[in-house]
Amino acid sequence: MTKHTVAILGPGGTGGLLAALLSRSGHRVICLAREATAETLRGTGIQVRSRQFGDFTAPVEADTELREPVDACLIAVKHTSLDAALTRVPPAALGDALVVPLLNGVEHPAALRTRYRPDHVAPAVIRVESTRLAPGMIEHGSGFVEMDLTGDTTPRPRLEALAAVLSTAGVTTRVLEDETTALWSKMSFLAPFALLTTRYGLPLGEIRTRHREELEALVTETTAVSRACGAPTDPAQALARYDAFPPAAKSSMQRDAEAGRPLELDAIGGALLRAADRHGVPVPVTTRLVRELRAAGH
Repeated sequence: MTKHTVAILGPGGTGGLLAALLSRSGHRVICLAREATAETLRGTGIQVRSRQFGDFTAPVEADTELREPVDACLIAVKHTSLDAALTRVPPAALGDALVVPLLNGVEHPAALRTRYRPDHVAPAVIRVESTRLAPGMIEHGSGFVEMDLTGDTTPRPRLEALAAVLSTAGVTTRVLEDETTALWSKMSFLAPFALLTTRYGLPLGEIRTRHREELEALVTETTAVSRACGAPTDPAQALARYDAFPPAAKSSMQRDAEAGRPLELDAIGGALLRAADRHGVPVPVTTRLVRELRAAGH
């Protein structure tokens, strides 16, 4: 396979794992981060502890800003730091690169297409549990890394080529035809999970027993909005996924709240409310939960 050069914006839990896997697979990886983090990565590489891949260390390059063309730039920061992070990726430096955001929510592709070439923005959805313990130290807890790569305006062969690179590196990657369906499929699951676990400070197992009615109402509202946006989602299927999840599961938003970090409340709850308003879909439970989380200082 042709050696690719891949930039990773935000080498945290998810980005750091992807950087290490791609480097281990023989590709050139440039991590973009703050100077202190970049210096650490240049010196020690990225150390991974993984149930799936074992323990290994992978060398990477690192810089505070992209200074040369790459084949792809994976954006693995959170919404709360996206605007500041994008200053590390000047549009002129990208060359012909695909820009692949791995963010939660549904509004970021449109924003990125105003900054970068629209046909080069290829949104992705990633499923993984991975944590940055310290700069360059990643703990990969799930027994999988799965990615859905999409992009309505991106040439299919380019998506297929990147998917092949990621799959060979250990990331089970598929290319999906419909960007809206891919993003809303994730959103439909994530929004009820994130809003309820964060609002009540409880893991999913307790949410689905103690707050079952609210969970069912949120799933109904979210799937209705998803349908209105052109992405049919089955509420019964969504509920079945929650019931199959480990009871101790916490959302990333809940973990951020516990750690005192900024929440992606606007990217998830706010975006859901804006889409509901646009399509005239009533979402009373979502509205109340977002209001209560904002009132709590989130």
